[in-house]
Amino acid sequence: MAVTLPADALSHYRRFSLYNSPYAAHDWGCAIDLYPNPGFGPTTDGTRSPAPAPVAGRVLDTRTVRAPPKPYAAENDHLVLVDTGEHVARILHVEPAVEPGDTLDIGDEMGTLVRAGFFAPWVDDHVHLELRDSEANPYRASGSEPLTIDVDIEGLAWDGSGTVVETGETYAVLDAPAHPAPGERFVGLASDGGAVLDGGLVHYAGAGAFGGGAGPVSLLGRQIGHASGRTVEWNGLAVLVDGDPITGLSLFCARETFGAKLVCPDRAFAVGEEVAVELRPSNDPVRLG
Repeated sequence: MAVTLPADALSHYRRFSLYNSPYAAHDWGCAIDLYPNPGFGPTTDGTRSPAPAPVAGRVLDTRTVRAPPKPYAAENDHLVLVDTGEHVARILHVEPAVEPGDTLDIGDEMGTLVRAGFFAPWVDDHVHLELRDSEANPYRASGSEPLTIDVDIEGLAWDGSGTVVETGETYAVLDAPAHPAPGERFVGLASDGGAVLDGGLVHYAGAGAFGGGAGPVSLLGRQIGHASGRTVEWNGLAVLVDGDPITGLSLFCARETFGAKLVCPDRAFAVGEEVAVELRPSNDPVRLG
């Protein structure tokens, strides 16, 4: 049975995604990645950023867990278990400043964000949250409940064009589609039919479409997959920018700012560059998980 994450749980976060990850809990929307608001964002003195609690309850346990080795990541990650009264919350990517027996309210600082080896290099630091039945084993990687979000999400139409406004070694962000009212509500990239898309197009296996119902899903005039409920199975596609392939598009929901995010570790873009994205069928699509 799906568990609803209330609106106040999202009030401390500027962005979220249920599907944009290669890990199994995200394949069916049984986990959510939450990116803190600017007030909880990167610090200016080189220290790690504080992490707001997405749930209220009593801390049951904290554990240090091994993470995949990455040159840009910490050696270890951490698991924080919280009894919410109805479920047990599994929280990852936070080095805890809390101990078993402590109580948390939503928004309390529970520790500092960890840049874990579970992250791809184009992924920002975030809090990973799962909820599962109190009788289920909270330490196993599987067994969490599907999550629903108690907020409205506005879908933004896009023609595939835009100007690069931000770049990193593995990504570029465009100015389009722009957020119509930053700070007021969550938005996401809309399919041609108006559903809000979530996931890694098409480099991650798990994908979602909110508000579109079952059936074919298209973007930029191209069928990109098929929805069963809110879960989408991608078609074999290549993502191209100005005719040349990139790894894919990063799809999420955001409240502060918005713009298409190109995942492109093998290609560089410059701020101010105008680009056009298109989708083509492929028998050998990029698949990272």
